[in-house]
Amino acid sequence: MASFLKINVKRLALAVIIGICTGSSSALFLTTLEWATSTSLSHTWLLWLLPLGGALVSWLYLQYGKDAAKGNNLLLDRIYGGETAVPFRMAPLVLFGTLVTHLFSGSAGREGTAVQMGGSFAELVSKRFHLSSAERKIILLCGISSGFGSVFGTPAAGAIFALEVAALGAISLESILPIFLASYIGHFTTLAWGVHHHHYSIGHVPALSGLLLLKMVTASVLFGLAALLFVTLTHRLKAWFAKKLPNPMMKSFVGGLIVIALVYIVGSRDYLGLGLPLLAHSFEEASSPFAFLWKTIFTALTLGTGFQGGEVTPLFVIGSTLGSALAQLLSVSVPLLAGIGLISVFSGATNTPLASFILGIELFGLHGYGWLYMLIGCAIGYLCSGVPAIYSSQRARRYFKELMG
Repeated sequence: MASFLKINVKRLALAVIIGICTGSSSALFLTTLEWATSTSLSHTWLLWLLPLGGALVSWLYLQYGKDAAKGNNLLLDRIYGGETAVPFRMAPLVLFGTLVTHLFSGSAGREGTAVQMGGSFAELVSKRFHLSSAERKIILLCGISSGFGSVFGTPAAGAIFALEVAALGAISLESILPIFLASYIGHFTTLAWGVHHHHYSIGHVPALSGLLLLKMVTASVLFGLAALLFVTLTHRLKAWFAKKLPNPMMKSFVGGLIVIALVYIVGSRDYLGLGLPLLAHSFEEASSPFAFLWKTIFTALTLGTGFQGGEVTPLFVIGSTLGSALAQLLSVSVPLLAGIGLISVFSGATNTPLASFILGIELFGLHGYGWLYMLIGCAIGYLCSGVPAIYSSQRARRYFKELMG
């Protein structure tokens, strides 16, 4: 009994350490990311440096990154029992690489950066305290949960995301408390540094009706297909460019040139960067029917050619703009369907329906039957998105398949 108590106290103490370190690094990241984004918007000529910036980051990863180039997939492989350690150099490399991507207007997100920094701190702590393989897995999950929870301000979703993305069936019950603790500590640490998060509202939630449920199901199927399109396009572009341009620097340089060309073909810079203006607009009025498609193409091309950054924020934008456009077609409240689209596309692309549902509750709150519409969107979006996910090493769908028999 005393030994059991000692082990759990140790886990919780390490979870607090991971949460503080990751929350602080997320605060630094979000602050510098805001600077990079605003600088990019005020100095539009920086877009022309995107090919050189991408080539520079790819060179750094080639020279110094080693296994860090695997990103989130390295963390998942390590959790599943892989022998390759997570190098601490992953944290500064992904931070610098993501800032370069956004400074020069590449279309990418931010969750990958925060999660990888959290995983780097977790592995460092594991080495310092000489943790066993089982303990290391729990601490790595603490790093993932605190990274996700702190960068989006959604600690409960961050914890569920870490558990779900690593396959719930492989997680012991005693690991749940430290994972939640790390996520909440990370979140409150980021807030303590004076960093705040964007908030959106789904507005008035209409009463339950058969017609509205049918519309929600229809839209959710399309959300799942949009997630499938994003994942498939991103993976295929990565494979195609890796085959045609095996030199990482040349691959990123060419990718940057194509992004620049696309800006002039489309005639808009709206699809560059995080896409937060598009996201905010989608909750106010109906988006263009093709906004989600262009954001998909810009992001898949940016990430597919080796630029650093996450996928989640672009997925939010893709989902919210698609939902906003469908709202006008289906005669549904624009902010409501934009919100459902945001979490549903995320659910389908990451194979994390539970985390997506909790994310929706944390972002939009519980209003009337809003929880039911969010649940429908996340579940159907997940079911209709197919087998692949943005994290190629993920085993969650295999677990759910076994769970359902």
